[in-house]
Amino acid sequence: MMGGRLAGKVAVVTGAANGIGQATAELFAEEGAPVVVLDVDLAGESVALRIREKGGRAIFVATDISLEDDVRSAMARAEAEFGRIDVLVNNAAVFVLEGLEASVEAWHRSLDVNVIGTALSTRYAAEAMKRHGAGSIVNLSSISAFIAQPHFLAYSATKAALLNMTRCMALDLAPFGIRVNCVCPGTIRTAATDRHMAQTGMTEEQFLSENAPLHLLNRVGTPREVAFAILFLASDESSFITATPLLVDGGYVAR
Repeated sequence: MMGGRLAGKVAVVTGAANGIGQATAELFAEEGAPVVVLDVDLAGESVALRIREKGGRAIFVATDISLEDDVRSAMARAEAEFGRIDVLVNNAAVFVLEGLEASVEAWHRSLDVNVIGTALSTRYAAEAMKRHGAGSIVNLSSISAFIAQPHFLAYSATKAALLNMTRCMALDLAPFGIRVNCVCPGTIRTAATDRHMAQTGMTEEQFLSENAPLHLLNRVGTPREVAFAILFLASDESSFITATPLLVDGGYVAR
């Protein structure tokens, strides 16, 4: 695809097999970027295939971002395939929606992917970006970094960590021309949302009636709406923005 807001930029998107990650990978391809789809879910291959069928450039690399060897290999593959890495979207996450009752194993799973996995992905992508003197990294935090929610302790702790990790990464990488920002979504309807509804026995009507009014816009968001915010921070349109959280929450935190 020629032209577009990301023309000439190579993007890596973690957790891109579904949800916000998938929407981001597809939008980036529409905007001219070759996309490297990373996920433990092999459905990521279908995402890359659909991008190619629409005329874009994309590859899928099966990757567990909590494993350093996987991350190192994936970033090397991205650079070998497309020659550089310009954009990294740290979207991959596990949703451990538990409070103080969360097991040590659950805590490790959450921290290993959401926090350490993000740090590893940033480390190895930034090495590639440094070779070209520029780059943009977008982390996916959450409104859960700003507010207290019942039985969200394990998840919210990781998203709050990402908020300050963004600032620290931005500080350390600024001398290399690399910007780091984060997007903080409100309630977004994704496959993970549907799984949560199934686990809790909640109907769609119950889910919407409970969650929509929490947002000033009185509805939940879509993955593509978040993807457009990520696109802005990934593109040169945000060239003087770094270390900044962008709320994409329909006004949730303003209440």
